[in-house]
Amino acid sequence: MLITNLNHVESADQHKKILEENENIMICCGRMGPMCLPVYDVMDELQDTYKHVKFFDMDFDSADAHVIKSAPECSGFMGLPFTMYYKNGKVVKATTSIQNMQQVSSILDEQFGKPE
Repeated sequence: MLITNLNHVESADQHKKILEENENIMICCGRMGPMCLPVYDVMDELQDTYKHVKFFDMDFDSADAHVIKSAPECSGFMGLPFTMYYKNGKVVKATTSIQNMQQVSSILDEQFGKPE
């Protein structure tokens, strides 16, 4: 399991349930490495601002991470983490590699609307 302040996706079944029960979701699938840690930190910081978005992490090395790793939107990705943005159960954006606060905020604003 990843050591972050985010909620964790621990199985493919849980991933499916999260998509069914939440409108706006950001899931960062990675490891505890130098490209992933900054993204987790950004997500943790944004959780209180973007209350209309649910933030999760998922361990890239988990067998159930195939739900993200094998997604068509990730087929050309080379670097960790793989970050998926879902609206109403559908992928609306996917990114790879490190992302800073501005990059993540821009995607959240564009896909899910600005925080109130």
